[in-house]
Amino acid sequence: MSRSEFTNRIRHIFATLLLLCAGSATSLSFAADQTYDIETVASGLDFPWSIAFLPNGDYLVAELVGNVRRISADGTVHPPIEGVPPVFRMSQGGLFDVLLAPDFASTGILYLSYAAGPPENNATTIARARLVDNRLENVEEIFAASPRKPTPVHYGGRMLWLQDGTLLLATGDGFDYREEAQNIGSHFGKTLRMNPDGSPANGNPFPQNPYVWTYGHRNPQGLIISSKGTVYLHEHGPQGGDEINIIEQGKNYGWPAITYGLDYNGAYVSPLTEYPGMAQPEHVWTPSIAPSGFMIYEGDQFPDWKGDLFIGALVDQEVRHINLDGGALGEESVVFAEITDRVRDIRQSPSGDIFVLTDGNQGEVFRIRATHDSSTTTQAEASNAR
Repeated sequence: MSRSEFTNRIRHIFATLLLLCAGSATSLSFAADQTYDIETVASGLDFPWSIAFLPNGDYLVAELVGNVRRISADGTVHPPIEGVPPVFRMSQGGLFDVLLAPDFASTGILYLSYAAGPPENNATTIARARLVDNRLENVEEIFAASPRKPTPVHYGGRMLWLQDGTLLLATGDGFDYREEAQNIGSHFGKTLRMNPDGSPANGNPFPQNPYVWTYGHRNPQGLIISSKGTVYLHEHGPQGGDEINIIEQGKNYGWPAITYGLDYNGAYVSPLTEYPGMAQPEHVWTPSIAPSGFMIYEGDQFPDWKGDLFIGALVDQEVRHINLDGGALGEESVVFAEITDRVRDIRQSPSGDIFVLTDGNQGEVFRIRATHDSSTTTQAEASNAR
């Protein structure tokens, strides 16, 4: 066993003991079936929220405060990119996702989701721009959720390219407007499908609101698609009832008519956990872990994890791994126990590395790679040797 593997195993054991001492209601194991090296790529970031991987090996990191920063492959953190549109930074509001256009390598086009003010009339918004050196050019607001609101919470903000080239945006319920998640006429608590120019995409299921793809969501914080085209979304419940859902066109995911969580005062949001015509979640966390960031691992570095789900946990300050066997969500475990801060985002790089962003005004970017030590034998290699 290499020093790196030994250190990882000891930390896993220590973290397990802490969990047991805390009396957690969730039964978890600590995965040790893959060996890895973990390194800090960058630190001192101001509430990093998302990361995108540039073709040259650099990274773009969106900070909630309203900055996009380029981080060189060697870890150099550059000054904020110029030209980022103003964001409404209050409470949960700020700059959310940075997403490269599918043809970014030739066009330099990227997309930003963010809260746009003013405070009493703000909305989840998308802008499109062209990255040139360390500035954005041709910045254009292409979408703003409607109606606007005075609350600085529950924005959603995750974006995703679907396989047909359309753009999906997940929006929150605005907290004080939770019933609007069931109103097709509103953009609160929805996934919205649009063309790259921000216009509603053809084929959306509700003529009365041409953007709406699905509805009945609370506060989505993770949105991913598998190579087979399956879309997964996770969202915050209130007290308990955090969910993973498989997103399918036209479905109602129930909030707030059905939920596995309680309101913050301990009362029922709804006495119902299921109702005809409303989709059931694939996975529920009670108590809440406050999931943020989402990844389906489809690289080659970690063969035992290929096809599995990984979720950041803000409350528990850890990364959760869920085995995905034949499409069914299976055993859940904790991985990368060395990371002990609020996890905001988790992504796979083009090379198959795993990147984790931690929250806060001293946020960090971690890179996790499979151990390539000649003295180390991974579990997969050992199995093949039998």
